[in-house]
Amino acid sequence: MDVTGHTSRPASIRDVAGAAGVSYQTVSRVINDHPSVRPATRERVLAAIDTLGFRRNATALALASGVSRGVTVLTANTTHYGYAAILQGIEEAARAASYAVGIRVLETDDETAVAAEVRRAADAGGGLVVIAYDPAGVRALAAVPDGVPVVGVVETPASPPQGDRPWVWTDDREAAYAATRHLLSLGHATVHYVAIPSSTRRTAARTEGWRRALRESGSPIPRPLQGSWGPAGGHTAGRRLARDPAVTAVLCGNDDLALGVLRALHESGRRVPQDVSVAGFDDAPHSAYLTPSLTTVRLDFTGLGRAAFALLHGALEKSAQIAPHPVSVPELVIRESSAAPPTAR
Repeated sequence: MDVTGHTSRPASIRDVAGAAGVSYQTVSRVINDHPSVRPATRERVLAAIDTLGFRRNATALALASGVSRGVTVLTANTTHYGYAAILQGIEEAARAASYAVGIRVLETDDETAVAAEVRRAADAGGGLVVIAYDPAGVRALAAVPDGVPVVGVVETPASPPQGDRPWVWTDDREAAYAATRHLLSLGHATVHYVAIPSSTRRTAARTEGWRRALRESGSPIPRPLQGSWGPAGGHTAGRRLARDPAVTAVLCGNDDLALGVLRALHESGRRVPQDVSVAGFDDAPHSAYLTPSLTTVRLDFTGLGRAAFALLHGALEKSAQIAPHPVSVPELVIRESSAAPPTAR
């Protein structure tokens, strides 16, 4: 309550209109960044909004404009670095545009269960972002009904998608190629690979990039070891690799796998990088602080999330220019864990 004993209430759009000396329709146009408002009027309205502490009511705004200012993200994971950073980017961009974000976790890749979860998300209104890095996400993206605004965050596609598929991705193929070329340039005869799971049955883009670099250099192409998403899978693969004295370079499908490989090599008495060079993928926050610090490929997952929301926002507002397929460009980050092999030194 205020000092007079009356219950205080939030400022309304009409309160702002009265304070600024304009109509409430003009206030609405300012809130929605409509170009028809004169600069002086816009400044007056914004000053009144600031003074009164006015906050837009998202529900009322949706009813007035016909646009649901909400986005639902469908994902099978919220904890692994790439997934979490994409969610962060989506939330940051949505918050800046005054959109609410909901998250629906796909707990199984069962086709019927995934389709039901997609229907519930679509029924909530607004748009959908699907993180399709795994079988559940791939099925969810395919199950989105026609007419529902959706953007997919996907693995690098095998070929450029058609214009009606609003997808975003990082160029994993080129990133793995660059990391493998770096290790080969140090003098390693070949590079072994510990892979993350693919979202589909086809060969993953990271595996393709690694294999292409070896093929072009005429290096032997070892059989890739299948890891998981976390350090435990890297540790299991690393123990196998550590037993082979011919192994001098290892590329890992993500930094968590590399963490497990580093531990396995340490337990086996194989020094990094003196005996074995190790490179990761993603540049997770801990990568720069390992001992030795990890050579890796930096992927802008947060920027990818922002790009996904921007693409969806343009479709929902029907006002922004929609770039069909924004791509995040990776960056090789060379640190202490990669060096020339013992024979070259």
